[in-house]
Amino acid sequence: MDIVTASGIVREARRSVEAGGGLGDTGFWKLVGAIKRDPGLHRLIDDVAEIDQKAFRNWAFLTVPLALGTSLMVLGTVVGLVLVTVAYQVEGVWSGVWILAGTGVLLVTTHGLAHLVVGTAVGIKFTYWFIGKISQPQPGVKTDYSTYLRTPARSRAWMHAAGATATKLIPFLMVGAALAAGVPAWATWALVTVGVATVITDILWSTKASDWKKFQREMAFAQDS
Repeated sequence: MDIVTASGIVREARRSVEAGGGLGDTGFWKLVGAIKRDPGLHRLIDDVAEIDQKAFRNWAFLTVPLALGTSLMVLGTVVGLVLVTVAYQVEGVWSGVWILAGTGVLLVTTHGLAHLVVGTAVGIKFTYWFIGKISQPQPGVKTDYSTYLRTPARSRAWMHAAGATATKLIPFLMVGAALAAGVPAWATWALVTVGVATVITDILWSTKASDWKKFQREMAFAQDS
């Protein structure tokens, strides 16, 4: 893509988001792909990042400042671990209930935190925590596209993989905790079921529409560079 065409896409995308619209028909994402391949287009990264943030604010159902959202997710993780610990202090049905409750909390909080930790480690900055749609309340963390696009593709790929990996590990780690706590067998099998379900979900959905799709996309850019 030449710089004249790219600049035209930037202008069209900016007009769209400033009018409260989206980016789907502007050629914006085609431009993002071109920037990832062509260092000659890197002069447009800051413009692209500004447009991306405006489009994100138009789209997101709820946004929370990064520091506040991170604090809430860390606090939630601590609460989840406390709930798991309680399972060691009680017996019978309640020990199973507590470990399942703790696992549920950890699944919600650790996904975005994993993206944040790995992304920060490779040089990607973040701007907000958010909920995209009320029908999909899983909290996410928004990348700053200027740092995202300047980060090597392989590192971007592993940032995307981090959240999905955390979500897969948590249930199986909690199986070990459940066995150590001596919770009822039904609770242990429930954890195994959740773990297997997350793997199946990844195979059937995430590779086509979520974290693993993004991982594969960025790894393809890494191989092309």
